[in-house]
Amino acid sequence: MDPSRSDVVILGGGVIGLACALYLLKSGASVRVLEQGLPGSGSSHGNCGTITPSHAGPLTMPGMVGTALRSLLRRDAPLYVNPRPDPERARWLLGFARRCTWADYRRAGEARGVLLARSRALLGELVASEGLDCEFETVGELYVYRDRRTLDADRAHVDLLRDLGMDVRPLHGDDAMAQEPCLREGVVGGLLHPGDARLRPHRYVAELARRVRELGGAIETGARIDAFVNEGSRVSHVRTAGGVFSGDRVVMALGAWSPLLGRLLDVRLPMQPGKGYSLTWDTPPVRAPHHSLVLREASVCVTPWASGYRLGSTMEFSGFDESLNPVRIEALRRGAAAYLHEPEGQGEAVPWWGWRPMSVDEVPIIGPSGRWSNLTYATAHGMLGISMSAATGELVASLLAGPAPTLDPTPYSPSRFGL
Repeated sequence: MDPSRSDVVILGGGVIGLACALYLLKSGASVRVLEQGLPGSGSSHGNCGTITPSHAGPLTMPGMVGTALRSLLRRDAPLYVNPRPDPERARWLLGFARRCTWADYRRAGEARGVLLARSRALLGELVASEGLDCEFETVGELYVYRDRRTLDADRAHVDLLRDLGMDVRPLHGDDAMAQEPCLREGVVGGLLHPGDARLRPHRYVAELARRVRELGGAIETGARIDAFVNEGSRVSHVRTAGGVFSGDRVVMALGAWSPLLGRLLDVRLPMQPGKGYSLTWDTPPVRAPHHSLVLREASVCVTPWASGYRLGSTMEFSGFDESLNPVRIEALRRGAAAYLHEPEGQGEAVPWWGWRPMSVDEVPIIGPSGRWSNLTYATAHGMLGISMSAATGELVASLLAGPAPTLDPTPYSPSRFGL
């Protein structure tokens, strides 16, 4: 028996790759995960850790192109597009702009909503049945507004969620502040999403990795992918810095790195990295919120845990730039300070950035490749990798090992891009 061979080789040890590995192992397949660093060291690590069916609405909505253009000269804008010339990014932005219609918003929102709702239902079961110690809490999320125009503009968001059968509860300003005394005066309204939840993302990923190993899966760390060996239309071997591995099936779950590695397989994935930032404290403020919060006008997310506190969000399209922009970190602080009596945690703040894998239509790419007979994609989850992880793992395991998928895989199929 070849020890370097398994039924399934998974490229990427972030939250999506590990969720796929866990569900495949539970389906009876042997699995090997190839990770260039440590499990969860990419965008799975420093994100806000919210489980948010409420985020079904995509960025592709009318008016978003104007918002992006106005941000070109504002490095602290919640949505920032770096004006530096970049042909790949320009092509992606044009494709994104063509999809900023109400019809595309609706189509993408429905696809995302179904995946998010299924994942939310699975996550509670997964945490309990697998004994995942990750501070999972079903506390809901509160959107907070200080400008009535922004609240009115979010009517499409409310309509979409209600049509998807999700619970959305509008609150008057006084009611929102009564629910969250941490809020400063000036709140004009809120939207409570009681179905949302949260967890500590790095602990969730570590627990997934633990269960993968306990169930017999192999996780190769330091396994940077250098090349693929192909036989006809099959990917026969994956060459890495840690060795050469093979499998009957290969799953690409590389997040933002997917388009870079895709080029080695002559595949052009319609994706761009969307850089997000966060600030984390080990100790929350004395007047920490109960719910997770979205401070809408500032586009800042607030996540309190028993073991910490995080401000996060923002979206920056700067290609694969690896620098941390202090202007954007300061924007998180400033945005939170406008809404909260105690906007920061206690002690020293740890800044972080990570690349989110953004597809051109804001819908994940999940399913079999049309180019390579044994390759399956599980990528392009944007800002929702944690939220969509369980349903993606279940769907990939169903596609590769059966039984028939619970969800209709068609909306996520790579075939919509000719992949």
